[in-house]
Amino acid sequence: MPGPTSTAAAAPQDAAALADRYRAAGGDPDVYGIQVEDGPEGIPRLVIRTRNADDADAIFRRQNTSVTTHLTTKEGLSFKKGYFIDVFGPDGRLIHRMDARP
Repeated sequence: MPGPTSTAAAAPQDAAALADRYRAAGGDPDVYGIQVEDGPEGIPRLVIRTRNADDADAIFRRQNTSVTTHLTTKEGLSFKKGYFIDVFGPDGRLIHRMDARP
């Protein structure tokens, strides 16, 4: 799914609040924004903001698993049809994009 390659570095208030709940539940302390948006065909698009500018795949996979687990188990979201995920670094630059549809 094409999307922006940069965004505002500051997280919207609701995204910051969701990230606060995620971190309070033991999530990655670098994640400071989690947005869940409606994507095409009803497939959720996750927008993650992180203070960690490292684009290493292992960091992305850990954050991806941690965030999606939190969203399904604590926030009641379903990813039965998959999801899209964009991760933006502290300067608002896109550091990861993935289409996680089955």
